[in-house]
Amino acid sequence: MSVKTELIRLFTEKKGEYLSGEELAERLSCTRAAVWKAVEQLRKEGYEIAAAQNRGYMLSENNDLLSAEELGSYLGSGKQLRVYPEISSTNDVLKGFAVSEGAPAGTTILSDLQTGGKGRLGRRFFSPKGCGLYMSMLLRPEGSVTDNLILTAQSAVAVYRAVKRVCGIELGIKWVNDLYLDGRKVCGILSEGQANFETGKLDFVIVGIGLNVYEPEEGYPEELQEKAGSLLGKRSAGARVNRNLLAAELIREFYRLSQEQGLAKEYSEKNIVPGHRVRILDRGTVREADALRILPDGRLEVMETDGTKQALVYGEVSVRRGFLLDSSWI
Repeated sequence: MSVKTELIRLFTEKKGEYLSGEELAERLSCTRAAVWKAVEQLRKEGYEIAAAQNRGYMLSENNDLLSAEELGSYLGSGKQLRVYPEISSTNDVLKGFAVSEGAPAGTTILSDLQTGGKGRLGRRFFSPKGCGLYMSMLLRPEGSVTDNLILTAQSAVAVYRAVKRVCGIELGIKWVNDLYLDGRKVCGILSEGQANFETGKLDFVIVGIGLNVYEPEEGYPEELQEKAGSLLGKRSAGARVNRNLLAAELIREFYRLSQEQGLAKEYSEKNIVPGHRVRILDRGTVREADALRILPDGRLEVMETDGTKQALVYGEVSVRRGFLLDSSWI
């Protein structure tokens, strides 16, 4: 590893503590001049590194720059990580790697900014710089398309668990794959795949996750002001979280859940849809129904207005905001 990469690893291990130049040089088997040069490179990249006479260097606990090196220090070996300052769409770029390079399962892409972030049904996902986690993860499952429908539901549970563990915040899961906090959407998930139609098997699945950690200082665009939320509000309000740590926890939980059989219990227990009147958008038509429960395979069972029961595999569902009978839906 380079001096810079090793320096990030040491700083991450001792975040909030000073490390002397002499100690760093000894542990990295390099000169103090090489340590100073690496520190300056990291500062230019955006790392907040304090220096104090007779004490050395310290990585600020408020450092929030996404970094493959810091992510790797939390995750350990075995994951291929690519982190970009700016990208069009993490899903699109990872799809390109999967097709052209045969990228292995476990490859993960993150970006600090998306210029063309993708949401469900062709919508755009607002992805401002430094405000969220915009990431895509690659799986190469062995089953059929039907066998792997549950994968996308598990990704919502991965977000729920990671946010609860790192931030101490409990989110509500909205079928199929959105997560909400105080009635506002803070996370969207888009799963895309490529199938072999001769065998009925999936070549790969890409799960894209957009998580709003902070609200932009300038606020959300007008069309999102009544819908979008964030975990911590604006940075200027003072609440902070290490996005690398949060991303690492999410990645670890996602790949662990992807190996499990059956749906994680939180998907049903924390789902905000069952028990409420819903509006269903399905292939251009809109209807209302009563949401009954989440089935073991992740489908949503509803009771139609004529009293019949249906199990939804796909479609967009809106719940009355605040679960009150008004004209506002989420």
